[in-house]
Amino acid sequence: MAGIFIGEQHRLCAEWRAPTLPGTPPQIVAALDSPIPGFAEKHNFEKPNDSRALRLMTKCAQTVMKELEDIVIAYGQSDEYSFVFKRKSNWFKRRASKFMTHVASQFASSYVFYWRDYFEDQPLLYPPGFDGRVVVYPTNQTLKDYLSWRQADCHINNLYNTVFWALIQQSGLTPVQAQGRLQGTLAADKNEILFSEFNINYNNEPLMYRKGTVLIWQKVNEVMTKEVKLPAESKGQKMAVTRTRTKPVPFHCDIIGDAFWKEHPEILDEDS
Repeated sequence: MAGIFIGEQHRLCAEWRAPTLPGTPPQIVAALDSPIPGFAEKHNFEKPNDSRALRLMTKCAQTVMKELEDIVIAYGQSDEYSFVFKRKSNWFKRRASKFMTHVASQFASSYVFYWRDYFEDQPLLYPPGFDGRVVVYPTNQTLKDYLSWRQADCHINNLYNTVFWALIQQSGLTPVQAQGRLQGTLAADKNEILFSEFNINYNNEPLMYRKGTVLIWQKVNEVMTKEVKLPAESKGQKMAVTRTRTKPVPFHCDIIGDAFWKEHPEILDEDS
């Protein structure tokens, strides 16, 4: 896909292994995913997508953002999330290990804490684990290319999984047979299989599955009930009060094109 920063140039934006992040502010990304094999199967996740699991991941990401307000945007899909910090963030004196351990520990503990809110009938059988790393990107464009790469990966994987599991669940193929059927197919071939054999228009699949989830800070009006008592009254009256709060809000939208970034120019500081 044109414009996505992959290959030799992408590898130049490598995992940062020095104790502290560079003084000339790059874009800092703390990325994490779940390396535990079989977790989804043992906890009966629905295939090809489990909305409960995806919404739980987003809840955990929102918790991380509320704890670390220097995060300006986060992007998640499947079992991964990437958190982008302010270019000039001085959290933890810019120690890379602190960025990562705080994000990973907050995310993992939130996953356990909120599990029952999303999986009411499925007990958590063992603690989840998340692998993390800190990556730095020298410019806004290289950062946007990284996020574009992750969203393109979301589309590629979800299209494949949608067809793969349709072949298994609706056509009765084994995993090996389904894999063989899809070997060498292009995106157009997969779309044709979905439409002609299962009457599924991939473009009508939920955006959360096809695009992933973007979290950005937005002002949100919250209505609260408050008891108000006037001086001449002995008993207060309950009244609805509207307050405006800034919260990380999820969007399922395209971030590969320029439209999103033009609509939200406040997310990224200008390149120095």
